Amino acid sequence: MVSAMLADLEAINARLPLAQGGGLFKLTIKDGKWSTVEAQEEIVVSDGHVPISKLNFEELRTAREIDLQGRVLLPGFVDVHMHLDKAYSITHVRNRSGTLLEAIENYRSVTPTFSKESIRERIVKAALRAASFGSLTLRSHLDVPFHLGREVAMRTVEAALEAREMVKDFVDIQYFPMYFYDPAQERRLTDFAEETLRMGIDGIGGAPHLAPDPEAGIRWAFQLATGFDRQIDLHCDESDDPELKTIDVYCDQVQLHGYSGRATAGHLCSLSAMAQKEADRLIAKMAEAGIGAVTLPAVNLYLQGRGDQGNVRRGLTRVKELMKAGVPVAAASDNIQDPFHPFGRGDMLQIGLITAYAAHLAGEEDIVTLLKMLTNLPATIAGVPEYGVSAGNPASFVVFDGMSGEELFQELPATRWVYNKTRWIYASELKRQWTDLLSSAVTVSL
Repeated sequence: MVSAMLADLEAINARLPLAQGGGLFKLTIKDGKWSTVEAQEEIVVSDGHVPISKLNFEELRTAREIDLQGRVLLPGFVDVHMHLDKAYSITHVRNRSGTLLEAIENYRSVTPTFSKESIRERIVKAALRAASFGSLTLRSHLDVPFHLGREVAMRTVEAALEAREMVKDFVDIQYFPMYFYDPAQERRLTDFAEETLRMGIDGIGGAPHLAPDPEAGIRWAFQLATGFDRQIDLHCDESDDPELKTIDVYCDQVQLHGYSGRATAGHLCSLSAMAQKEADRLIAKMAEAGIGAVTLPAVNLYLQGRGDQGNVRRGLTRVKELMKAGVPVAAASDNIQDPFHPFGRGDMLQIGLITAYAAHLAGEEDIVTLLKMLTNLPATIAGVPEYGVSAGNPASFVVFDGMSGEELFQELPATRWVYNKTRWIYASELKRQWTDLLSSAVTVSL
């Protein structure tokens, strides 16, 4: 439910774990932008500020002065690698082996049966669910199977653009179609891709490691990206095979075209399977080229290592080593309830928790790193301007029913308040009610 525009808002006792010191702050918003961000030495008691926990959604819409009571406030999550068009298709198409190749084959087999309306409906549902959890910028890769016919491929593009218009008051979406390069269809594919870019598609996607000629496919993608001055974001080496190294060619092309800071590599699973020396070489090359990396822990843990026994490879890229080399690394949702991943809901806190487990980022000192992988780092990768809780930036944020960054991952709080584009767009509240069977003699702290 969208509220009317709220021109001004003042909040006290907001905890900002991404700010220096991670302490309490007083915040003001004017005309949809942060006006002031002032540190507090301690909790402020004010009769004029209504505790946010006391406000229902209708009251929240019109409140001008609120007390966050020490709760965590983060800038809206940036989920920089999703597949909104595939989301919630699991009831239509399954994956019995749990492998990437079967997921691709099965999904492509039913793609022609999906109407534009059904694709649009899934995108809207997935985007709004993500926004309800606090993700306010999404980057979605789109399945455009040109080999199944231009009409089938264009159906998804049109559905995606229509869906974006429908949800624009709640969430921003970038689209990067996964153009599958086939030299036999290069001219026709180029014409199609150029048309989609003129229609409003944001950047160039693809999975060159799956193409007949990966190197030619990467060169073609850059020709398209440079011709339209668009960012490029490729699925790279989503495999357990240590000999798969399309990231090597990708780095060369980034440097050749001066695309530092405008190129992203998702997955990078094979990095975790190869020898240390070769992994070190490629990671250093990525850092030099200025490529951003995105780890997709939930989906890679689900799909990879399916042929292994005993010591099962889990497919997660070398997160810590990439970070240490200076490569910006974001974590993202990837697939939601489809043959590539039957679970997920677009909740970045859940993704952060999975990342903490899988990448061994569970120390107290790692909490800020995890939060940055869901906020600042993907915002930089996605080229989101004026991002974060800072004077002059758009005030798009989420408040959690948690008092520290660590508590967010410990509890995954269901109670959240989401503000975007000058208004509160969503609020949820978890209420726990015990039956009278719980003895009054038992003291339970919740």
